[in-house]
Amino acid sequence: MTVSPLVWLLTIVGILAVIAADLFLIHRNDTREFTPRRAAFWSAIYLGLAVAFGLGVWAFSGGEYAAQYFGGFVTEKSLSVDNLFVFMVILARFAVPKHSQHTVLMAGIVIALLLRGLFIAVGAAALAAFTWIFFIFGAFLIWTAYGLVRGGDEDEFNENRLLRWAKRVLPTTEDYSGNRLLTRRGGRLMVTPLFIVMIAIGSTDVLFALDSIPAIFGLTTEPYLVFTANAFALMGLVQLFFLLGGLTDRLVYLGHGLAFILGFIGVKLVLHALHEYGVAWAPAVPIWLSLAVIAGTLVATTVASLTIGRRNSDADPKKSEDVVSRTPESGDL
Repeated sequence: MTVSPLVWLLTIVGILAVIAADLFLIHRNDTREFTPRRAAFWSAIYLGLAVAFGLGVWAFSGGEYAAQYFGGFVTEKSLSVDNLFVFMVILARFAVPKHSQHTVLMAGIVIALLLRGLFIAVGAAALAAFTWIFFIFGAFLIWTAYGLVRGGDEDEFNENRLLRWAKRVLPTTEDYSGNRLLTRRGGRLMVTPLFIVMIAIGSTDVLFALDSIPAIFGLTTEPYLVFTANAFALMGLVQLFFLLGGLTDRLVYLGHGLAFILGFIGVKLVLHALHEYGVAWAPAVPIWLSLAVIAGTLVATTVASLTIGRRNSDADPKKSEDVVSRTPESGDL
């Protein structure tokens, strides 16, 4: 796939324009609460943009590359849904005011998009130069899938070194000051808790890239498709946050579904490397099979999660009340 520098430039400018419109026009000039209904509307807009871009890839580059893009987009979007609960925990732990939550998430997404762009450039160069990198990516994804199957406390948020350093070194005010990152108190320049939260969101999403970047390289090695699939998945993440709310608690099998997808892609990467080294029995997994596995797994895990959750709620009314009490009100997010 040949992408000219002009197309790269226009794509990046277009993505940044959409993000700027979201942050400075849609959100800042609208004082209404970001209700689930509004979130659903804008989620549909972002999904429509992602699909339209995929159709454009189909029209100009063919069905094979379009399938690679859609496979990467669906994978990145599903991984981002699994990561939403971490954002919820971060915003709750730092008691972020509801009028600042959209700004915090958008800033974190911009940081993540810039850093992922760097990761993609490095990963693409490494894969082009060294075929054995596929073995490393594949093994990492298989190990990640194993960790998801083993499970753990999904609601736990562990502060990384960068965040701990920032909290220890930077003079921080006790309370928020609107959407300001810096403020003066007693003649001293200090950061607000909002600055610390943005560090938490941005650095945490970079950690998510350690799973998502190898996963999408298992579906396509085209840097342009890897970048755009990541960009469109991240751009709609804020709307998903407000739309899903407490629904993430009901997707009890999503982690298992993602584990299967990551394991499948990990095996595919290993087979691809073996195939490149001339191993006769190692098959080349076609993109249509990858799409079928990803889509089928997500549909099955979502249906199973919602069905089991509904049965448990019907069988235990008290548990249902507890879930409702933990589900954010439309004005809470």
